[in-house]
Amino acid sequence: MNDNAVLVVDDDAAHARMLKTLMQDWGYEIHLADDGDVGVDMVKARPFSLVLMDMKMIKMSGMEALQQIKAYNPSLPVIIMTAYSSVDTAVEALKIGAYDYLTKPLDFDKLRLTIDRVFERLRLKTENRSLKDQLEQNAFRHDILGKSPAMQALLDTITMVAPTDANVLVSGESGTGKELVSAAIHYNSLRKSAPYIRINCAAITETLLESELFGHERGAFTGADKKRKGKFLLADKGSILLDEIGEMSLAMQAKLLRVIQEKEITPVGSDKTIAVDVRVIAATNRDLKAMSAKKEFREDLYYRLNVVRIDIPPLKRRPEDIPELALHFLETFSRKNKRDIQGFTPNAMDTLIRYNWPGNVRELMNAVERGVVLARTDYIRRADLTFISEDESEPPASSQSQDQSLENISLSKVEEKAILSTLASAGGNKSETARRLGITRKTLLKKLKQYGKDSQ
Repeated sequence: MNDNAVLVVDDDAAHARMLKTLMQDWGYEIHLADDGDVGVDMVKARPFSLVLMDMKMIKMSGMEALQQIKAYNPSLPVIIMTAYSSVDTAVEALKIGAYDYLTKPLDFDKLRLTIDRVFERLRLKTENRSLKDQLEQNAFRHDILGKSPAMQALLDTITMVAPTDANVLVSGESGTGKELVSAAIHYNSLRKSAPYIRINCAAITETLLESELFGHERGAFTGADKKRKGKFLLADKGSILLDEIGEMSLAMQAKLLRVIQEKEITPVGSDKTIAVDVRVIAATNRDLKAMSAKKEFREDLYYRLNVVRIDIPPLKRRPEDIPELALHFLETFSRKNKRDIQGFTPNAMDTLIRYNWPGNVRELMNAVERGVVLARTDYIRRADLTFISEDESEPPASSQSQDQSLENISLSKVEEKAILSTLASAGGNKSETARRLGITRKTLLKKLKQYGKDSQ
């Protein structure tokens, strides 16, 4: 059945055949029903995009058929055909849910205009639904920032992996955003409407971790005064994030392996198993493969978890992402702390880009928040960035003059990247870019000309 399928319900066979011939020439796929009851049965048997129905029929009136069609599928458009003497009845049909009515004898130009309008409305609804689905599927792209090749590759991997049911191992240094990536996998999967449960394996003692994961019966151990569901059961039909999986003991690893293989759990203190359907996402900052070679991590569990592996690059390997991240955090923390901070001075941005960031994105986020709180002007200066070591806390005289006089600044190659990144984040608006950087528009245009970007 095509998306342009129209059902004509009319007990006047000659009139119905004429309409079929006419509308087929307009490009629509036409099906005929010779009475209201037949029309209702056909709507229930197959999909149609539109119903064109006569009001007066022998076995079942158009009004009754309309009521039954709307009860079955409220979103199906129905156009009523009626004689001039029955206009009042047609108005009642509109109240029930008819899309429109046409009077007989039909004005074919008006008929075509009305039908085309219905299909245009359907097309727009389909496009809007598709756009909404696309936005939902790519919602994580608003949270996981970065235009570097490494981050674009990571986003592409998430897009491919998320809709599947494969277990995923997310690895990366502390502060790189493993929880953000894990959440993106779940919320862009077919399980997104089901629970997403997180547990930090390093934050719970081994004796309690089994109970946390699989639950326990009342009296299973001292203090177990009531029955409790574990994280796996709470995550049934959804996903579970096992953060810091590398800290789990070998004994617990064996029990986890069984759950993943058998898809069932046994609560502590119980001899009964419970079936669970859970997608496992594991995150770690440790090298599990090297650990398994040293017998510190079960090799069989490693391969069960490592169906798909996503490695998050450290911030020092993608400095081109720093301006976008820094500006995002600046806007966020300016709102949070009720401060009107406009941006970074070029010298401050240069410092952010050059720094090694051992604490990765989390450290950058904290540094920007402190800068927002401590800034003495509308722009964060190098002196406001407290992550700089004490021997670098006072910038050289040339740097001080850069912060004090923002015209005629000699920018390094890294500062060039900062200016171009700021220009991109401002949507190419040069006045807004100059405002964020704390320089004049004339200076910005001069620098862009030096970079060969004056035509942007």
